[in-house]
Amino acid sequence: MANPQSTVILIFYAPALAGDDSRPLAVVRAMERAFPGLRLEWTISSEGKLIQLPQREAWLAKGRPTGRGFPLICNGDESYRVTLSGWERPAGISPRGQAQFEVHAKLPLHVAGSAAAVDVLESMGETTRAFWGRATPEGVAAKMAQQVRHSVHEPHVPPLGLPTIKLTEEIRSPEIPHHLGWLNYWSAAAADAIGFPDPARDAELLSRARRTATGGWVVRLTDAPLDLDNPAHLDALKRAYERFPEIGGRAAP
Repeated sequence: MANPQSTVILIFYAPALAGDDSRPLAVVRAMERAFPGLRLEWTISSEGKLIQLPQREAWLAKGRPTGRGFPLICNGDESYRVTLSGWERPAGISPRGQAQFEVHAKLPLHVAGSAAAVDVLESMGETTRAFWGRATPEGVAAKMAQQVRHSVHEPHVPPLGLPTIKLTEEIRSPEIPHHLGWLNYWSAAAADAIGFPDPARDAELLSRARRTATGGWVVRLTDAPLDLDNPAHLDALKRAYERFPEIGGRAAP
């Protein structure tokens, strides 16, 4: 089993799939292009065994047995497992009551590295037409998930002095990110919704950001992978939340 600290989780939230949507196959190809040498031509059985997919395109076109999206697809090298899957996020737990196409990927940190992770995030974000997305080390993502307040009737103390964020269905717009990550993909609409960039206030973030072909942004919060045990990293995360109060639905209506 991979060490959570050595694995990067990527998540994207995009408009829902419709009809013969080409995005499932397109995002698989995009990930391969962004990660030289990667071939996603396998899946994993319920018993944990690798199964090769000689008819990958047809397999992807069938979608998930339980609904829209595509099942887990992966590479065949167990020494650096890369996985990708996508499904429909129900309207009832999505902003503005609109179903979304949610895509998850997992990369080994030592293989992806900072440069490759940025390329993968941008390529997948653009291909899925995501509102927003993020890449974060797995152990950090688990800790940050504790920021979510699940009930207004029970006390909630998020970890490490981080701010409380709302449930996704309570966020007013799908363009507003639910939370921050180590690497952040913000579409042009998402950047506009949170007020990025402001040259006067975002010089530090802009020094670690790049523009995408569609007018969005990929913003790296810290040079090294985010580590909440590092006081400088934790401070950078807190400053970013303070800078963007819309993220997580924390801004006053």
